[in-house]
Amino acid sequence: MGDATYIHGTERAEQARLSRLNELTNKQFTDFLELEETSRVLEVGSGLGILAQEVARLVPRGEVFGVEYSPAQLALAQNSLPNIHFTQGDAHALEFADASFDVVYCRYVLEHLADPVRALHEMFRVLRQGGKVFVQENNILAHVVYPDCPRFDDLWRRFAVLQERLGGDALIGKKLLPLLKEAGFQEISLSIQPEVHYTGQTGFRVWIENTIGNVEGAAAGLQAQGLASREEIGLAVGELRALLERDDACAFFYWNRATGVRRV
Repeated sequence: MGDATYIHGTERAEQARLSRLNELTNKQFTDFLELEETSRVLEVGSGLGILAQEVARLVPRGEVFGVEYSPAQLALAQNSLPNIHFTQGDAHALEFADASFDVVYCRYVLEHLADPVRALHEMFRVLRQGGKVFVQENNILAHVVYPDCPRFDDLWRRFAVLQERLGGDALIGKKLLPLLKEAGFQEISLSIQPEVHYTGQTGFRVWIENTIGNVEGAAAGLQAQGLASREEIGLAVGELRALLERDDACAFFYWNRATGVRRV
């Protein structure tokens, strides 16, 4: 991750939040991937290994390698399948030979990197000719809730500022096309993964609690940087918690996706 500071942290509460988010979003992402039973796959930023496990089941005669920067995350990575391998490493300098993989993917990773283009160059390098990259990232300002939560909306914009100050980019999702182009990929395609959650639907509470977890996990950083007071954070979280008690609440978001091919 270079000089960037990971905004979310790796505490137990944060790991639990990420596990719930995986449960909510993994199926849509694995459907997005183009895998063969024999694919050799690299996940950059494998975290707790939950997604990599699901991918490994889809390539029973292939292999999945997960690279994770954080030793704390790596120590808890799930590794119960024979065709999955985890290693500690930096996305900016992947320790794999050129043309090693059929598929490389990353999800919720580029936003945290000091140099996302360098990381994409590395993904390009380790792909075989004709291999494909799959990327899914945030533009957090695409998040909309009803009834309106103005205190949360204001704090969420400050959250993006905090991530920028830490060396990341909470809006990077809308920039995937130029980033992949700069890294050398061709046949680039953009799409979105929508998140639509509402009262009475299973994912609604998970989605809102995930958003609350994001805010609470960054509370110390927001205060240290002078971006928000404890009271402002509490009021924003209170708005979100109130949504959970309503019978007419809903939330809308989309993840930005991109694919690209290595042709040279």
